[in-house]
Amino acid sequence: METIRTQVGIIGAGPAGLTLALLLEKQGIQSVIIENRSREYVENRVRAGLLEYNTVEVFDNLGAAERLHQEGLVHHGCYISYNGKSQHIDFAKHTQKEVTIYGQQEVVKDLIKACSERGIDILFEAEATQIEGCESENPVIHFTYKGENLSIACDFVGGCDGFHGLGRKTLPKESYNEFKIEYPFSWLGILAHAVPSYEELIYAYHSNGFALASLRSEKISRLYLQVDNDDSVANWSDEKIWDELENRLGIQLNRGEIFEKSITPMRSFMIDNMQYGRLFLAGDAAHIVPPTGAKGLNLAVADVSALANGLIQFYQSSEQTLLDNYSRKCVARVWRVQDFSNFMTYLCHKQSDEGSFESLLQKSKFDYLTISEAYQKTIAENYVGFPFDTFN
Repeated sequence: METIRTQVGIIGAGPAGLTLALLLEKQGIQSVIIENRSREYVENRVRAGLLEYNTVEVFDNLGAAERLHQEGLVHHGCYISYNGKSQHIDFAKHTQKEVTIYGQQEVVKDLIKACSERGIDILFEAEATQIEGCESENPVIHFTYKGENLSIACDFVGGCDGFHGLGRKTLPKESYNEFKIEYPFSWLGILAHAVPSYEELIYAYHSNGFALASLRSEKISRLYLQVDNDDSVANWSDEKIWDELENRLGIQLNRGEIFEKSITPMRSFMIDNMQYGRLFLAGDAAHIVPPTGAKGLNLAVADVSALANGLIQFYQSSEQTLLDNYSRKCVARVWRVQDFSNFMTYLCHKQSDEGSFESLLQKSKFDYLTISEAYQKTIAENYVGFPFDTFN
């Protein structure tokens, strides 16, 4: 069995794994990434599309944001509406920060290109089968690649391999507690060749259910509808989708060809320990948040920024303080993000009959939002994200 030797073995070539490799390479630390999917798949996998200013700063510092700044759309606020009454949340006013709309698949393309240019090895269609010796100083990742059984001998392992990956499965069950919520609704999401008729995101509560007007570029609209968990895309013709979006959002949309249509369950999930020995989890491997808060990719980048700082400290001084505190630092941020994502989810989605106690409480929260700048600022500062060094 051939063995590859490196300092940090990384499982997963999503935003977390790729960003971690680039952060380490900048400090002269070697890594190898293995990814069980093809390069074409990961570069075209549609996921999040909203970047906090912190995340953009990381990509800037890595020299991997040129196309992001050329094609990304900077937003200084968003709208939250309740049955047609709309309130603007002014990010610039309340935080002096902004967010950038730029699809995750484009982020991944940029990061893969940067890795390739800097000599970071990425093995696609390489499936991790076992992580051995996490509790030792010499962990080994076993994997299959082009029909061969291979291994990576390393000092540390970055488990950036997603919710279903090997990383979390390798953590002893007794080493963490698990927390999760399965929400009683899903999102029907579409991508359409349609010029957005709105300049900023619109979160809309409606008596028929939630709707979100987002975008991926100046020519591509990204829109969502709240649907039942057992619903199917077969029940939604293109015309029905456009009609219901306009009804719930209360605006006229530019209609175009819908080229992707899917239903995504809404859930929250996390564990309260993200490390075991020399195995460290990051991103979806350790936590999932509902997309209402637009935090998934940003949490992943926050995780690997903290992990990279710990690894850099170790290699420069043999000090392990930051590595020892990795879970505590990351989990504190995850709880903040879980709370905000849960808050936005319950604020904007229909959960009970109109006129019920629950629905009138929901309306009261929105009414308060329209009169309280403090409430608006709370949403704004959580939405744009807190500096990565906030949680220690």
